[in-house]
Amino acid sequence: MRYLRTAGPVGIRRPRPTDEAEFIAAARRSRDLHHPWLSAPDDPARYAAYLARIRRRDHAGYLICDRGSDAIAGYVNISGILMGALRGGYLGYAAFLPYSGTGHASAGVGLVVAHAFEALGLHRLEANIQPGNEPSRRVARKLGFRLEGYSPDYLFIDGAWRDHERWAITAPVGTAAA
Repeated sequence: MRYLRTAGPVGIRRPRPTDEAEFIAAARRSRDLHHPWLSAPDDPARYAAYLARIRRRDHAGYLICDRGSDAIAGYVNISGILMGALRGGYLGYAAFLPYSGTGHASAGVGLVVAHAFEALGLHRLEANIQPGNEPSRRVARKLGFRLEGYSPDYLFIDGAWRDHERWAITAPVGTAAA
């Protein structure tokens, strides 16, 4: 398997059409884990729409994989990518069972952040996390994101407008985007 970046047992790569069955199975297996925070693409139509979306210029998508088995352990998306003076985007991420709590998500998100700053030329990434989503908050804290604020009724998720905390990280001095 060819990965864009690796760290220990984790590698990141771009999703492919041939990942459909494995991704959908992982999303279905992890529904209860993700509810009510997110709803991963869990059928062929939603997976196809996901692939189309992450191929747009203002989006990017990555799979977090376990290098020992090449299994999909989670995924990371960057949406709303703007260049120019901002050079930033919004980061979303999720681990799949049985990899939740194993460090795969933290390592994979860290690889995507480094890739975004160095290869994509971004300067800022923002992760909007629902206050009760402690696993996602732990990932953000572990990777050096800073809590910048609170947004009431920020995103429509699971049938309701949900409050979110705004966590952000900027490229270190000396990276391509700095």
